Amino acid sequence: MRPRQPSTARGAARPRVGVAGVVLVLLVTLFGLLLGRLGQLQLVQGPELARAASTVNTRTITDHAVRGRILDRSGEPLVGNTFDTVVTLERSVLVESADGGRALVSRVANALGLPFDRLWGKTMLCGTAGAPPAPVCFNGSPYVPIPVATGVDARRALTLVEQPEKFPGVAVTTEPTRGYPRPAGALASHLLGWVARADADEVTRSGGRIDAEDVVGRSGLEAQYDAVLRGGNGTTVVAIDPRGIVTGTVSTTAPVPGRDVVTHLDARLQARTESALSRAIASARAQKQRADTGAAVVLDVTSGAVVAAASYPSYDPSVFAGGISSADLARLGDARAGTPLRSRLTAETFPPASTFKVVSVPAAVNAGAELDGRYDCSPSVSIGGRRFNNFESRGYGLIDLHTALVVSCDTVFYRLAYAAWLEQGGLAAPVSTADPFVAMARAFGLGRRTGVDVPGEAAGRVPDRAWKEEYWLATKDESCRRAGTGYPQVERTDRARADYLERLATESCAAGYQYRAGDAVNFSIGQGDTAVTILQMAGVYAAIANGGTLWQPQVAAALRSADGAATTIAPRRVGTVPLRRDVLAYVRDALADVTRPGGSAGTAFAGFPQDRYPVAGKTGTGEVFGKQATAWFAGYGPTTRPRYAVVVVVGQGGSGSKVAAPAVRQIFDAILALGL
Repeated sequence: MRPRQPSTARGAARPRVGVAGVVLVLLVTLFGLLLGRLGQLQLVQGPELARAASTVNTRTITDHAVRGRILDRSGEPLVGNTFDTVVTLERSVLVESADGGRALVSRVANALGLPFDRLWGKTMLCGTAGAPPAPVCFNGSPYVPIPVATGVDARRALTLVEQPEKFPGVAVTTEPTRGYPRPAGALASHLLGWVARADADEVTRSGGRIDAEDVVGRSGLEAQYDAVLRGGNGTTVVAIDPRGIVTGTVSTTAPVPGRDVVTHLDARLQARTESALSRAIASARAQKQRADTGAAVVLDVTSGAVVAAASYPSYDPSVFAGGISSADLARLGDARAGTPLRSRLTAETFPPASTFKVVSVPAAVNAGAELDGRYDCSPSVSIGGRRFNNFESRGYGLIDLHTALVVSCDTVFYRLAYAAWLEQGGLAAPVSTADPFVAMARAFGLGRRTGVDVPGEAAGRVPDRAWKEEYWLATKDESCRRAGTGYPQVERTDRARADYLERLATESCAAGYQYRAGDAVNFSIGQGDTAVTILQMAGVYAAIANGGTLWQPQVAAALRSADGAATTIAPRRVGTVPLRRDVLAYVRDALADVTRPGGSAGTAFAGFPQDRYPVAGKTGTGEVFGKQATAWFAGYGPTTRPRYAVVVVVGQGGSGSKVAAPAVRQIFDAILALGL
């Protein structure tokens, strides 16, 4: 039997089965790879891809927070928010219109009684091709309805939404803007300040906290507490189609309203303080004075709280609401109009004149003068080859320091300061020599900023030996040049003044670094180069009233959130004046007699109820080269339990007793009438 041969057919079948298996394996492998890749995309890279898709198909819109208010001490709004009526258009309606929406915008303009160009300009984003310049163009987000008209009549605007077939995509909304209700007639513009749209640098520096549609504080409390008042913006994420048209809302984060700033201001007293200052300006002008600037302050001597404060000339901050015109802005900064934006409360300095004598009495005692001594009040005195005259008083012969304060005798203080200057070494004294008059002025806080919570405060000037030398080095070249050329421009109109300036330049060129006897005696009566702000002088008299404590002036009392939670701003003690108790009592007693018959302010306070509310104070009439005198009165009351320091200054106002003292009297009248 022959062996069976292998079947050829069976041998051919094995390769076919092998190929099928391979194909099947490949298919399974490919399917597995596909599933793996899908899993990777979905599970591993899914969130990242979703974010990328979101970036492409969504945009984030800022929802602006409502700015906080500024309130008086009782909660009356000094600055609040009003709401302008705004007509908006959906951008999709414009894009889908055959004419780009011109016909629709024309109908809206006619219905509102506004020019077409004004509305049409708002449909174009600032910076895009063909857009008009700001503020005609729209400087906001391209993904919000376009605000084509703001501040329109609400009744007219509502007729648009009642006709959707004629005005498709038109809506009416409101937009907050700063409002100034003037409670009791109070304005307080230089304390409150003003706001304006953020500029490009502010937006860039804010790290996303501010955008181009936000307003920021530019001065006053609006600037000082801007971050508090502004709150925090919210966001809305919207979906957009390839044309950039919003198709829906993805998510929202609500804005956080700004907090209110509650102040120490009493709106009723603020209004009356403003009125008293205005009357003082009018009174000075009736006496042939220019009276171009002025300020008034009421300070709580127990805490430094600013209860009222006014600056002249003033302005209405509502002109900034919604954007100020260039013409109005130029007018507010015009020196010929008195620069109304400039605060005479913080940014302006004046020679304190005789109000400074409350500093000079303790300084003279520290220098060796007898508190109970008697001193010659002659009509004039010759010191260092110059004659110095009494300015506010006549000669009284031998008098004590009490009387010297009451009648404001300059020559007594000249002699005291001259004696101290000689004791220090006179012209030979080194720059570092301690000066009791300078030391006392600095102890009272003069020559440095008070720290009041409004920006732009000046430091003032205490002109000691070091300052005199620094000033000479800075001005020597110009002084020497003028010593040779003179002042030909001034000479054409005022020969006497030109001669005086030339002599001054010659003297300064040769020896302007010297602290002379004339510098010392002028300093003792608040003249010469001495310069103070009204807030600094209010602090001086508050310290005398309260026993020597220097408080930082504070306008804001608390910060209050929308839910009523408040954070109190505590008073801040910044120093203690080293006053001997007997000297302090002596000065207080003299100041109390200034407002009584025979005192330099006796006439101004005639008839005031001193028996139940005794008031103390000091007049001042400051000489300024080339200008009329500066009128001052600084006082406090009641002397039995001091509560308020009140100071008024009028630049080029003339006599302190005739102009400033009556204004302070009127403010104390108001304090009594209001029961404060």
